[in-house]
Amino acid sequence: MKSSFYIVIVISFLVLGCARNNPHEQLQHLNGYWEIKEVKTGSGKEREYSFSEQVDYIEIKDSTGFRTKVLPRIDGTFATTDSRETVTAHIANDSLYLKYSTTYDTWQEVVLKANSEELQVRNAQGITYTYKKFEPINITD
Repeated sequence: MKSSFYIVIVISFLVLGCARNNPHEQLQHLNGYWEIKEVKTGSGKEREYSFSEQVDYIEIKDSTGFRTKVLPRIDGTFATTDSRETVTAHIANDSLYLKYSTTYDTWQEVVLKANSEELQVRNAQGITYTYKKFEPINITD
């Protein structure tokens, strides 16, 4: 009975360890349009978003790029805003970090999860932002 318990524990650790995102793979999924889905503070307060007027567009090549806010239009195009942040991606301690900079400020976020459907980052204040891949509204169907 004890040996079965230990086997279950070992398998659980292996599954959880393998399920963790690989920072190199996370980096491959950052580019594209992301819509805010949820914000969670360090104290546990949550705010869910069912709709957002603005969408974040991220483009990173060779570890450098930008993030900007865009406004989706009903015809499937985007209007750009004046918001643009330089982004530098780097891997340290088996985690992917994004360093943002503007003329006014610099800050950093750690990528907790990044795949083809979801992006989750946490900033230095402990606030976690969860995004979903943006899907434009299709009015022709």
